[in-house]
Amino acid sequence: MIQVRTQREVERKYEASPDAELPELPGAVDPRHETLDAVYYDTEDLRLIRGGLTLRRREGGADEGWHLKVPVGEDTRDEIHLPLDGSEEPPEQFADLTLGYTRGSALRPVARITTERTIWEIDGAELTDDHVTATRPGADPMVFREIEVEGDPDALDRTEEPLRSAGFERSSLPSKLARVLGTKATRVQPGKSAGQVVLAYAATQIEKIKYYDILVRQDVDDSVHQMRVATRRLRSALRVYRKIVSSGDLDAELQWLGRELSPARDLEVQSARLTKAVSELPVELVIGPVRARLVRYFSPAQAQARENVLRTLRDERYLRLLDKLDEWVTSPPFTEKASRKASKELPKHTSRAEDKVGTRLDAGEIHRARKAAKRLRYGLEVHGSDKARKHAKAFTKLAGEYQDSVVALPLLRTLGMEGNGFTFGLLYGQEQANAERIRASLRWG
Repeated sequence: MIQVRTQREVERKYEASPDAELPELPGAVDPRHETLDAVYYDTEDLRLIRGGLTLRRREGGADEGWHLKVPVGEDTRDEIHLPLDGSEEPPEQFADLTLGYTRGSALRPVARITTERTIWEIDGAELTDDHVTATRPGADPMVFREIEVEGDPDALDRTEEPLRSAGFERSSLPSKLARVLGTKATRVQPGKSAGQVVLAYAATQIEKIKYYDILVRQDVDDSVHQMRVATRRLRSALRVYRKIVSSGDLDAELQWLGRELSPARDLEVQSARLTKAVSELPVELVIGPVRARLVRYFSPAQAQARENVLRTLRDERYLRLLDKLDEWVTSPPFTEKASRKASKELPKHTSRAEDKVGTRLDAGEIHRARKAAKRLRYGLEVHGSDKARKHAKAFTKLAGEYQDSVVALPLLRTLGMEGNGFTFGLLYGQEQANAERIRASLRWG
């Protein structure tokens, strides 16, 4: 399989009239010219562009090939590249990367954009002056001009004022394709009502799940962790505020997704934890091939866990869950409490969630208290004071350290029984002492 290449773009786009003159720009050198011919692909109902993604096959220019652009933040996108292969059908790798958006719907050409591009290298950035001709099925051709500035944020700031002073205004659209199709990604904005605040937070987590889905499929570091965090944040918010907006069977489905992601993340944590613990031991206490034994244990286990995660992301159950989440955002099942003022209504729900933490801890159920505190923490992200959030975060971090030690104990015992028992026994003792120390010191109030 051909390896994809990813680069991060930080760019700003400006609208320009056909005859507007560019201002003098610092450090500009002689320009070069390119002709670019790109065919853009999407589903029939434009699921990619509505999610903020663009997929194109472009000929011409220094980076011709297949490009998938994924939004990361304001002015920032990841551009994933594959070389041209002679085919006009989107590569299977891109079909897989976008499965969380397309849900298996066919990708087909939706527009063709030809660009006459003039490029200036300026101080810390690249400015392109694009004269664009665009066509799409069933519509008249469009002709427009667009200025793009790509570079580091400081360079973008330096070019902002000269361009604005010359009459170039920031584009309200994220891409040429969005202008051609008249469609762009929409974001749920928080309002003042309890329901609107909860919905906006939940919608953000849903978008993060889909974003990290793409990164997990590329095996990007920490992506499984971040996808699981977004899943937990969403589930926690729905549980804490379930009397404001109903979640139906989403709670059970999000729990299933979290459990499917957990083994891969847990192995990441334990592998890093034990490797670090060995590295911190005096060299005379590391007896035998301890590090090699950790590699032999974790490498195949992590590879299998990754395959299981990828199998989950291609599972019909997961794709149906994404459909349900989209439907939930579009038609949120608000209760009568949703219309109440957020500042008055939401604290009632986090107060009840907080009570559960103390109850679990008083009963000696540290793991359940940690889960309750994490649920509270994410509920407070929707609405709560910085002090309360920091308190919940500190508790969950300490309780999480306890849980990591508890999980490490049976693993270290197994490893020690198979060999290198002296060193693994030392690590076992360290983890046991750490767990006991935290148990004795853990307090909620």
